[in-house]
Amino acid sequence: MHENWLLLFVRHIGPALVVLAGIVVFAVDRSVIAAEGAAGIVGAGLAWWLFGWLFRKGVEGDRERDAEDRARAYFDEHGHWPDEAPPNA
Repeated sequence: MHENWLLLFVRHIGPALVVLAGIVVFAVDRSVIAAEGAAGIVGAGLAWWLFGWLFRKGVEGDRERDAEDRARAYFDEHGHWPDEAPPNA
């Protein structure tokens, strides 16, 4: 249970809090310097979320390659793909 909350925080809540902090900074002080800082804070939160998303997409590609390798090994051993009927059937 603890790991699920930690994962949720790292993936979504943390970046959302950082973006929210940037919005709060902008709402409190609308000077040019504060707006640049707020934009940097919002950008950091969005980058945090994007890096996590890109990492998950990369890992997903590894799983697809592993599944393809298993299917090819099955084909080499049995002469047909795992989701096809055997040729003699």
